[in-house]
Amino acid sequence: MLGFALLAGLATGWLTAPLVALAESGVTPAEPPIFAGRTAIVVLGAGIERRDGLLVPPDDGLARIARAAELHSVCERTVARCTVIVTGGDPHRHGTTEADLYAPLLLARGVPVRDLVLERRSRTTYENAKYTAPILLAEHYDETILVTSSYQMRRALLDFARFGVTPQPVFANRHRAIRGWWPRWTNVVVASRALHEIAGIVQFYAYRRLGWF
Repeated sequence: MLGFALLAGLATGWLTAPLVALAESGVTPAEPPIFAGRTAIVVLGAGIERRDGLLVPPDDGLARIARAAELHSVCERTVARCTVIVTGGDPHRHGTTEADLYAPLLLARGVPVRDLVLERRSRTTYENAKYTAPILLAEHYDETILVTSSYQMRRALLDFARFGVTPQPVFANRHRAIRGWWPRWTNVVVASRALHEIAGIVQFYAYRRLGWF
């Protein structure tokens, strides 16, 4: 009975909404972000899906690609150098990395090859930060912008700060619970993403306390 009540609360949005708010809490997006000198735009991978036999980015990934390309377009008209860094490996063994899959879509949206850097090793948000931070720190960028979905940003900022990087947060997209009395599967999907991020935040602090992160 309790399990049914919880599922109903998630599906109707009444429990999902506070979970999303908790996952996103404490983050104020940079609207608009600051571009200066040499600017890096870091795009977090959102995974890979198979649709009609083809490997494609999920909707969150497409939103991140579109936002990064938009930022690059504004950036290159404003400052000397703009670099887009795509971070994402192949944790689910699709045979290609998120970085390699997303790159052609960025090129198609006008990001030139010379401005594109691919980080292919990371399997988690923590590793996104771990493997991207050395690239950022070695190049001494004047500004760094982090592009991801709103639900992931809080945890991503914690991970990047762990490696000495404090980027400007820019949301590629936002997920919102739809409250009502009619259950919606989309609310359950949004809740699962929020719970994943909340668990990741708890893990971050626990591992830091234990000295593992």
